[in-house]
Amino acid sequence: MFRPKVGHIQFINCLPLYYGLVHNNVLLDVELIKGTPTELNKMLLEGKLDISPISSIEYCRNYKDLMLLPNLAVAADGEVKSILFVSKVPLEEMDGRMVALTSSSATSQALTRIILRDKYKVSPKYFVCPPDLPQMMMEADGALLIGDDALRVLYNPPKDLYLYDLGVEWKEMTGRRMVFAVWAARRLFAAENPELVAEVHRAFMKSMEYSIDKVDEIAKAASRWESFDYDFMKAYFGSLRFDLDLAYQQDMLAYATRAYELGFIQEIPKLEFVEV
Repeated sequence: MFRPKVGHIQFINCLPLYYGLVHNNVLLDVELIKGTPTELNKMLLEGKLDISPISSIEYCRNYKDLMLLPNLAVAADGEVKSILFVSKVPLEEMDGRMVALTSSSATSQALTRIILRDKYKVSPKYFVCPPDLPQMMMEADGALLIGDDALRVLYNPPKDLYLYDLGVEWKEMTGRRMVFAVWAARRLFAAENPELVAEVHRAFMKSMEYSIDKVDEIAKAASRWESFDYDFMKAYFGSLRFDLDLAYQQDMLAYATRAYELGFIQEIPKLEFVEV
């Protein structure tokens, strides 16, 4: 039997979407493939995955080859906790300084550049590197971290560094929520396998609905195998949003418009969804 290849972000932020697949008996006959957002982006666009989360900006760059799955995203209305800018000096003083951008995320790389340029009116010098904060800070005065790497810094914040939550920064600057990742299927795969895509979508939606009601349970489970305590995990999951309703779609397009104006994408995308 044909088993679709489905991407799975290996960060804690996607645990609620996958937790219910196991604990609510929503096991899919799929091949789940783990990776960072950047790795999954590449695999989906190369056809090595059929369905996967993909960074918002990479969807924008490749929307003609992809179809969105409705009501699935990783988003935040303000504080997100796991998208952090860490710096030796206040952001107002970052002009001309070196900034290390994690290689794990395309959306957050562009978001960092937008915020520093438009909100703080500074023009640092950027380079991309693996997410190792001590190594990053040996070469730069500021660093972008995402996912579990960001959470570890937030959980035990260094006393001599400034921390900025980019979900908060975006909200303060624009008044909008931020969509960091969406779920998409390759357009050709969706056209040839509409029932299979719909089945995968139903399973994820059922998992998400289950997990929303079990946040305490998920936070307790996560605190047992991660280095974060229960209260920290519960607060983190409470700051995340996983839907992609019309309001979030409009906010995603606002981000895409800003990215287009600054030359990060070639055109403003259309948001096209598979029928489920």
